[in-house]
Amino acid sequence: MTAIRVKNYKLPVIRAGWKGNLFEDGDRFVNEEFPFTPDFRDVLKWTFQRNPQRREKARDPFRLKIVNDPSFLNSNADCIIWLGHASFYIRLGGMVMLIDPVFYDVPFVKRFSKHALSPADVGHVDYLLISHDHRDHCQERSIREIVQRNPQVEILTGLQMDKLLKRWVPSAKVQCAGWYQQFRTKPNLAICFLPTRHWSKRSYNDTNTRLWGAFTIQSSSHTLYFGGDTAYGNHFKEVAALFPKIDVALLGVGAYKPSWLMTHVHISPQQAVEACNELGAATMIPMHYGTFDLSDEPPGEPVATLIALKAQGVLKADLKFLQPGEVMPFVKDESSESGERATPPGA
Repeated sequence: MTAIRVKNYKLPVIRAGWKGNLFEDGDRFVNEEFPFTPDFRDVLKWTFQRNPQRREKARDPFRLKIVNDPSFLNSNADCIIWLGHASFYIRLGGMVMLIDPVFYDVPFVKRFSKHALSPADVGHVDYLLISHDHRDHCQERSIREIVQRNPQVEILTGLQMDKLLKRWVPSAKVQCAGWYQQFRTKPNLAICFLPTRHWSKRSYNDTNTRLWGAFTIQSSSHTLYFGGDTAYGNHFKEVAALFPKIDVALLGVGAYKPSWLMTHVHISPQQAVEACNELGAATMIPMHYGTFDLSDEPPGEPVATLIALKAQGVLKADLKFLQPGEVMPFVKDESSESGERATPPGA
């Protein structure tokens, strides 16, 4: 196989010496640290394997509780609202962003909890951030309706994702970035695309043809890290070196069992805590649990594990659990200078 390096040459690179993402044979992206291609035989093995926590999972009463308070939609205050799974409504620096919105059911996947809000509730969206192409993060119907209701919205995502998104919404404005690249945004916001250890696929023959990743979002006063879907790796330390003051880290804590399969694509609660410590984040908000039935662990296990790790002093950051629809306001940092563009180191 031959591999080249690719990036968006119209966007700045924020890591010194970074030449772009590995692209094998001109059509497949590769994880830098741990190359991984899923094997359908492993999925079959898991499907027919008995879950050792089957009874515990069936009896687990844990369910997320939707908070029906849309008052934040009429506010200008900066805030974070978890909508469920990996979907977020973010208002920062006066800009409104949606991350990985999936308002409707995902085929063949059981729901434990509904998402908060719907596309009809959300207006004045400036940016739509899509971390990767998996159907529990990138949903055609949700994206179509958001763009239709917000024609001004700009989609920020990974390399080669525009070919998929433009089929759904030809009129959409789309920027595609490689890892360690900064999108072109309005001056009061800086958004970067960063590495994750994951993969992509939507149909039979498109494995890893579109790039996956994480985001940092910065205003003049705050830095937010959205970890996307990822297994554990050195990328958390690399992000911390570029962004030494992360206020909030949104990290996945679900879909980690069976570990022999999931360890290649997702982090466990223990690994999420280690990642948060390495990021040096002030606050951790868990996500990617309690919404869809994607794995073997009971739905409430991630929460119980995180509470225990925090009580033991393993997690250094503040731990903030959100219910879908619950508003978490940003506390303004009075030491920050308003009006300055938030620019990542090396940009």
